[in-house]
Amino acid sequence: MAPDILQDRLRKLAQWDEYGAEHGDQLCSWTDVPVTELGAPRERANPMISGTTTLIAHLGYPTHTFKSSLICNPWFETHAIDAVVVPMGIKPEDYPDFFRSVFTLTNIRGALVTMPHKVVTMNLVDEVSPTAQIAGATNAVLRRDDGSLLAEQFDGAGFVRGALRKGFDPHGKRALVVGNGGVGSPIAASLAGLGLAGIGLFDPDTGASDTLAQRISAHYPDVQIAMGSKDPEGYDLIVNATPLGMRDGDPMPVDIDRITPGSYVGDVVLKAEMTPFLQAAKQKGCTVQVGSDMLFEMIPAYLEFFGFGTATAEELRTTAQAPL
Repeated sequence: MAPDILQDRLRKLAQWDEYGAEHGDQLCSWTDVPVTELGAPRERANPMISGTTTLIAHLGYPTHTFKSSLICNPWFETHAIDAVVVPMGIKPEDYPDFFRSVFTLTNIRGALVTMPHKVVTMNLVDEVSPTAQIAGATNAVLRRDDGSLLAEQFDGAGFVRGALRKGFDPHGKRALVVGNGGVGSPIAASLAGLGLAGIGLFDPDTGASDTLAQRISAHYPDVQIAMGSKDPEGYDLIVNATPLGMRDGDPMPVDIDRITPGSYVGDVVLKAEMTPFLQAAKQKGCTVQVGSDMLFEMIPAYLEFFGFGTATAEELRTTAQAPL
């Protein structure tokens, strides 16, 4: 697949879903890729799903944009893994009963969870990870060997893994997360677990910042929390987890002139590989992380969670660009 087609696909990932109405900064799931950009599914080397095949459900509604199967299943095929991701559409009123039923299947290992079920799923499992508790939502459920269900949250893992892979050392550092909704909350939660000295939280909805701060403090009391300011001065890492940059003419999420040269700057916006915010930060000598890095670093976390080994972001980009 040509690079320009891939980039167009990634830009379309940045459409804000209905869940974004709450705080206005919610990215669609990485699994929700427009079908017209992916083309027809390629033929499997072994087209048969057998009685030994492990199932991963992709739960949400509606499902017409779900393309997790076109990302994960080719990777399973390449690595001779007898597993398959199956999109399953469930309306909200039917979801709790269906969720309980689907996990009675003996050949299901887990589920990807997307809107509108990310929040309600928290009440349907046996255990919720600290990251999911802080974020207030889950996007993956694992059935463990004893049959119990563990809910996890990987929306922030992609950003953090990307930063670590690029050499960011979190210990004793301070991070500023601008936008504390469905994208920023998981990022802040994942950052808090890395041993940061402090995290600054800013959101136009002060209630979102307050709730997030309380959750972080409950799990990571040693992390100092600052709220109410988006001044980036003195922060070692700054991340834009808002929609600013999606539209031409959007203001910068923070004052670029106040960013310390050499800081690590990330953006979740996917409209362009290098947003105006990242371009300005790079000109100041900052290390930058583009939105697509976050997406492709997130998928290995899912694979590891479900026990399928791991992959590099480069491998997954190659799989995504393979002939379909």
